[in-house]
Amino acid sequence: MKIICIGRNYSEHAKELNNEVPTEPVIFMKPKNALLLADKPLYYPEFTDDLHYECEVVVKINKNGKYIQEKFANKYYNEISVGLDFTARDLQEKQKKKGLPWEIAKAFDGSAAVGSFLPITPEIDLKNIHFQLKKNDTIVQDGNTKDMIFSINKIIEYTSKFFTLNIGDLIFTGTPAGVGPVNVYDKLEGFLNGKKLLDVDIR
Repeated sequence: MKIICIGRNYSEHAKELNNEVPTEPVIFMKPKNALLLADKPLYYPEFTDDLHYECEVVVKINKNGKYIQEKFANKYYNEISVGLDFTARDLQEKQKKKGLPWEIAKAFDGSAAVGSFLPITPEIDLKNIHFQLKKNDTIVQDGNTKDMIFSINKIIEYTSKFFTLNIGDLIFTGTPAGVGPVNVYDKLEGFLNGKKLLDVDIR
């Protein structure tokens, strides 16, 4: 199982971090050890002083494939959820200034929290999914997939050129504006179309 993540897929988020809006999907990956087990807290890593949340729509691959055309991409996933791409922002900035990869800032143990998955039914419009993140009962991110630069199916087409997608792989599809820091004892809750799917406590 691998975790494929898409960066800068919402223009307002790219702008808030002073990044260029991409013309192709920006891909990075997390190892399976990054997956935060359900109902487990995230212990604030000792190597960062600036841990950030990034709430995203997540899809789970249910069929192996490579070189998948966009028009057939919907056949390769049938479940959806919300997730948190935790980022050590201070480490990321240090790596970016040096022109180095971000893995230590993005792929550490527990850095990928994923909520309960929902089956994709005909009523779910993948191009109009509303999702939110609450921190301590206050909404801090409020996004919609209609604002994605690259749709879920376009992401699958693009990523499958480089990596064979396997059953169980997760794709984090990018975060909207509103990312910010977390502190010990914060409580994070993720919602998709009004349904709470994710709970993470910071310890």
